[in-house]
Amino acid sequence: MNAFSHFNEQGRAQMVNVSNKEETNRTATAQANVRLSSELYHAIHSNHIKKGDPLSVAQVAGIMAAKKTPEWIPMCHPITIQGTDLTFTFTKIDTDYQLTILATVTVKSNTGVEMEALTAVSAAALTFYDMCKAVDKAMVIEETLLIKKTGGKNGDFHHPKFANEENTK
Repeated sequence: MNAFSHFNEQGRAQMVNVSNKEETNRTATAQANVRLSSELYHAIHSNHIKKGDPLSVAQVAGIMAAKKTPEWIPMCHPITIQGTDLTFTFTKIDTDYQLTILATVTVKSNTGVEMEALTAVSAAALTFYDMCKAVDKAMVIEETLLIKKTGGKNGDFHHPKFANEENTK
């Protein structure tokens, strides 16, 4: 018996057959953080980014990336996404700022959407960097992680780091 689901009998990569799995409502929420300078924060809030509104463009990039996840991640199944939403929150940390990007993806499917949510926040963070690099090339895309997922045979998951926070509900 093969111990790894994504390898065939010859030890080569395979996409797992999910045709016998039950179709259920599934969601996943992921987060990425971007550390940025005070100068960039103020440029964004005074509309002084030459390429335009970085949050609007990052929002669209995140949604598009969620839909294109199987084209980026080789063993990811193409699924019909029912919804994708991204939110952006700035927090002051010492003399700098942190942008927290959250993406929630929803499907009714026989496979999960964790990779779609993670891809969405990753693409949004990269797009934000691209939109703002003229002001702050020292931005750091820091932590990217799955906050929670619901549905599927393995049940719900809530990242331990967020066990007591509201966004895990």
